[in-house]
Amino acid sequence: MELPRCALVRQNFPRRGLGDVRAAVREAVRSADALNRLPARASVAVGVGSRGIARIDEIVAELATCLKERGLRPFLFPAMGSHGAATARGQAAVLEKLGLTEERAGAPVRSSLAVVPLGRTPEGIDVVGDRLALSADAIVLVARVKWHTDFEGKLESGLFKMMAIGLGKFSGAQVYHAWGHRLGLAAVIRSVGRQVLSTGKIAGGLAILEDAWHEVAHVEFVAAPEMEAREEELLERVKSWMPRLPVDAVDLLLVDEIGKNWSGSGMDPKVINRDIHGNVNPWPFAPRVGRVIARGLHPLSYGNAIGIGMADAVHQRLTRAIKRRPTYVNGLTSGALACLKIPATFRSDREWLEALRRSTGKLNPEELGIAWIRNTQDLTVMAVSERLLPESLAHPRVELLRKVQPLEFDAEGNLREWLRNLAV
Repeated sequence: MELPRCALVRQNFPRRGLGDVRAAVREAVRSADALNRLPARASVAVGVGSRGIARIDEIVAELATCLKERGLRPFLFPAMGSHGAATARGQAAVLEKLGLTEERAGAPVRSSLAVVPLGRTPEGIDVVGDRLALSADAIVLVARVKWHTDFEGKLESGLFKMMAIGLGKFSGAQVYHAWGHRLGLAAVIRSVGRQVLSTGKIAGGLAILEDAWHEVAHVEFVAAPEMEAREEELLERVKSWMPRLPVDAVDLLLVDEIGKNWSGSGMDPKVINRDIHGNVNPWPFAPRVGRVIARGLHPLSYGNAIGIGMADAVHQRLTRAIKRRPTYVNGLTSGALACLKIPATFRSDREWLEALRRSTGKLNPEELGIAWIRNTQDLTVMAVSERLLPESLAHPRVELLRKVQPLEFDAEGNLREWLRNLAV
């Protein structure tokens, strides 16, 4: 089998990471008047999601410390909809894997799927919220503000989405996603978020922005009255930082790992240019991608392989790592059934390369455009085939790390890991 040679390149995105994340959290909380107005000994429910936010354990621990220094009594609760297999124990386990235990965070963790009604939106959506969180005197949400993988809007992933789908637990997530098919998820998130805010329980939220290196670049406490307008502004800012592949088209895109920690859809559809309903190349701003190959499932996805259906082929190590319940619960709740489908599965990388390379329409190895990334959140270091190398290096931010050389396989026919152990 003839294959193109590949080189390693690095995209030198602007580095916006904060030097002292804990100090940034402390400063954000210090200036939060909404917290100053809470009475001494007030209980504060701190909502945390399941995403792989950089240094989330430090951020939440510092927030808890600051709250306690004000004489408040914080506790953590999972604000993650149907994740963690939609069980209280599973969601607590997700927080534990993120380093969010009572010992490390300095606040107890309380997890329940029980909800209470919070009224009805003008569109007729029945809104619910976590009973434990709403029994507290106030709620503070901790969320990363970023583009949503599946839709476009002025509000996408962030505090409003956490107020809706996260705070709504499994019951709310099912209802809101169903309404999303009628109104669009962006409209549902906004309307439900407004209804939650009307309860007066939300003191505010700690908004986190990350740069293209997956480093914390901004931390800000947003009070409830300003949340809608301010989150729109923060989303516009972070969208301008979004990393992209440095080429216009790729024949074969290799993704080392998918997972809920990387994206709510396992792989970011706006990177691989797929959508959760199976459409190919729907995003005009993303490179056209011929075939997507997923090679593994990250352990922090806890067996949830949502998004596997967006791939055209997968390695059998991925299918062997799947746990059906969390995967099915997530897919059925969101309505993204195409994301549950198992693609063509191969025992080795050599097998799928042999099978798929001609399906791209490129008969000669030197014509084949291959890009190989760790995951869709990390587009810093990647391998590109010789045909894509000149286009990649034409970008002023891209540098060559390793000259072109043949792809290497081990005795089982799997690619030798060029990316996994390479220091960024």
